[in-house]
Amino acid sequence: MRILFMGTPDFAVASLRRLVEDGHDVCGVFTQPDKPKNRGHKMAFSPVKEYALTQNIPVYQPLKMRDGEALSIVQSLAPELIVVAAYGKILPEDILHTPPYGSINVHSSVLPKYRGAAPINWAILNGETDTGVTIMYMAKELDEGDIILCRETAIDPDEDALALTNRLAELGAEALSEAVCRLQDGTATRTPQDHSAFTYAPMLDRSLSPLDFTRPARQLHDQVRGLIPWPCAVMTLDGKMVKVYRTAVGGDTAAAPGKILAAGKNGIEIACGDGKALRILELQAEGGKRMTAANYLCGHPVQVDA
Repeated sequence: MRILFMGTPDFAVASLRRLVEDGHDVCGVFTQPDKPKNRGHKMAFSPVKEYALTQNIPVYQPLKMRDGEALSIVQSLAPELIVVAAYGKILPEDILHTPPYGSINVHSSVLPKYRGAAPINWAILNGETDTGVTIMYMAKELDEGDIILCRETAIDPDEDALALTNRLAELGAEALSEAVCRLQDGTATRTPQDHSAFTYAPMLDRSLSPLDFTRPARQLHDQVRGLIPWPCAVMTLDGKMVKVYRTAVGGDTAAAPGKILAAGKNGIEIACGDGKALRILELQAEGGKRMTAANYLCGHPVQVDA
């Protein structure tokens, strides 16, 4: 099938790669414009662009989707199907309806739960034990299109958002491959979403970062996992702000929330509001590198509360 692909981050690369491996004619790729990266502000390609160039697939990076230029490109490419995976731009209806097979999306949740920009993060932040991917027809409204198929998977209780993203990228690629086959042979179904059951996964911001130790230890553990790799959970340790990258739920304690119970080779244990301890295992000081809590303590001794 002749397919126009639209995507930007690493999550989308797996789907694009699978389309290529399945032998489809990927006639072009739309991806976000190049952006400056790191301190040198050198312009960096998106992961999707990097992969597309290795396959000699034409790359297009329109700044706007509604000024007519993007539609003109789509019409000139004449795709039979548009596939979207984490593109980062909203497509107008005239583009969605250009291909004869329409436009489909690889969404990283089991819809209608977690519509929006950050479904993987919010599933973990909310302590979900399972999630998945949905292949759906795209509609004017965000993530409200009819479903072709879903694939579910369990979330490991210690799995962070980056690791889950990598797993769902591969699961999404497999589901996409099956969905395109169904479209080709005419067996693809359209199942309307139960709009009364939807939940929303808004964009992340730094207001979500501070750890509040009056909350239960498990919720804080989920907060740390859900905010990887950005914006990361943060806390103040001996008057210094640190990012927290990895934690574990510890044992019972009668200490007041926020009290430091232990600091040593097994990490830094802090009392939480539910009578459990949270063990800090990896962190990063401002201007420093990510390291184990044990290594951090070698240069930054932490006073254990009496």
